[in-house]
Amino acid sequence: MKNAVFGSYRVDLIFIHYYMKKIIISLFFLNVSFAIFSQPQKTASLSKPKLVVGIVVDQMRWDYLYKYYERYGSGGFKRLLGEGFSCENTMINYLPSFTAVGHTCIFTGSVPSINGITGNDWTEQLTGKQMYCTSDSTVTSVGNESEDGKMSPKNLLVTTITDELRIASNFQSKVVGISLKDRAAILPAGHTPTGAFWLDDASGHFITSSWYMEKLPDWVNNFNNSNAINELIKNGWNTLYNANTYTNSDMDDEPYEGKFKGETTSAFPHDIQEIYKTSKGAFRSTPFGNTLTLNFAKAAIEGYQLGQGSATDFLTINCASTDYVGHMFGPNSREIEDTYLRLDQEFAKFFSYLDEKIGKGNYTVFLTADHGVAHAIGYMQKHKLPAEFLVPKPILDSLNKKLEEKFGIEKLVLSGMNYQVNFNMQKIYAQHLDFDGIKKFTVEFLQQQPGINYAVDLAKIGEVPIPEPLKTMIINGYNFKRSGAVEVIPNAGWFDGYAKTGTTHGTWNPHDTHIPLVFMGWGIHHGTSNRVINMTDIAPTVAALLHIQMPNGCIGKPIEEVINK
Repeated sequence: MKNAVFGSYRVDLIFIHYYMKKIIISLFFLNVSFAIFSQPQKTASLSKPKLVVGIVVDQMRWDYLYKYYERYGSGGFKRLLGEGFSCENTMINYLPSFTAVGHTCIFTGSVPSINGITGNDWTEQLTGKQMYCTSDSTVTSVGNESEDGKMSPKNLLVTTITDELRIASNFQSKVVGISLKDRAAILPAGHTPTGAFWLDDASGHFITSSWYMEKLPDWVNNFNNSNAINELIKNGWNTLYNANTYTNSDMDDEPYEGKFKGETTSAFPHDIQEIYKTSKGAFRSTPFGNTLTLNFAKAAIEGYQLGQGSATDFLTINCASTDYVGHMFGPNSREIEDTYLRLDQEFAKFFSYLDEKIGKGNYTVFLTADHGVAHAIGYMQKHKLPAEFLVPKPILDSLNKKLEEKFGIEKLVLSGMNYQVNFNMQKIYAQHLDFDGIKKFTVEFLQQQPGINYAVDLAKIGEVPIPEPLKTMIINGYNFKRSGAVEVIPNAGWFDGYAKTGTTHGTWNPHDTHIPLVFMGWGIHHGTSNRVINMTDIAPTVAALLHIQMPNGCIGKPIEEVINK
């Protein structure tokens, strides 16, 4: 019996020991788990590029990516297309298609109706005063003492993607805007940049305004003192390659091409060094303006140590000489072909510089355009294509006389700026005139004029039978305080102009509104999309890439194909 009882006790002790051991082991692991999970967890930091470079090639039609493709080298446009993601059907979705409006849309994702930049210039509707997009009498020039530096982003009513990056990083990110043009440096850089710089023709120096700083940084002074322009133009401007190889272009010295002051022909070579002595602004209308801009961009990267800090930096670059050359010679000129072949080489050098300085795969680049350009009227007519100049002055003079006969007040129309009729609202209000009647009379008169496809009372756009996307483009461009009350849409191939040479832009037609858009680098995979993408989609795509808020006037959507692998 004792043995049996003792044996029972022993069995019980074995089971007790077994379960106590399990409890102790469980408590140990529970304690370890609690210790682990009670500690603050270290998470991987959010990956971002060191630098974003937004390049806007002024007046670059989409087809320039391919028109000269066989002549491009491997490191410029071909590298963008070969490594990056190309949005092949990117369209401007507002009117007018002008420089200031395009740069603003790209970097805000907004349209003139919201952002307030309705043209390079506009008429303030309540006062009749003409306003330049970036003029600001409250600031002073920095780098010279002329009016050229009295500029700021004050007239821009919304934030930019560059502003949002500054806000998101608690202003640790550095933002710099660069162009030959003030508006193309100022508007992309936004309200809060580290700096924005543009060219002063008289001195040949880059300048800024007191909106940004009280004096130029040493690195800018050093660049300005390097005599860069004279070095670039010392050999004049001749074709990069043998002139006979420019088979993608028209014959040289066509009557519808412009000429440099003092030259008797529009043909190569151009003695830019001699021309520059008496016409400083002529430098802009050479490919060397793009070289100067990109060299200054490299100096800015060095001077501000962009891409070297813990926060993502942003550099905006506008290559503006393509616009000046295009206006003077037209898109089918040898000058334009030569300008793009040279720009291709400059981009190759610039991308190689970024590879070395920032590190390949550490930066993101996007390249686009602020607008395209129409073929020269003379070129179109030479090939029996419909085109003509729409000359507003005689039309508006006649309209004013008719309005005076009808309403008894002279000069009720101030201008036809931006393809809109700007009325003298002070006279109309003071005389208690029937404004709806004035607009109705104006629309009926304009619709009878040659070359005008539509004339629209913008307050009644919803009632007008106009096809899409034109209707939306008109609405997106209309800002009550800064836009004329009647929109004029010329026939395709027609544009506002007086000179018989060169060309321009500003209309809704694809030659003006179909632009390139290519992303390359950090966060971007290779590919293409042929669906319609709007210019307003660029800023929200960059915002999504950087995981920051999109600008506060943005109406675009991220381009998912670009950022989703």
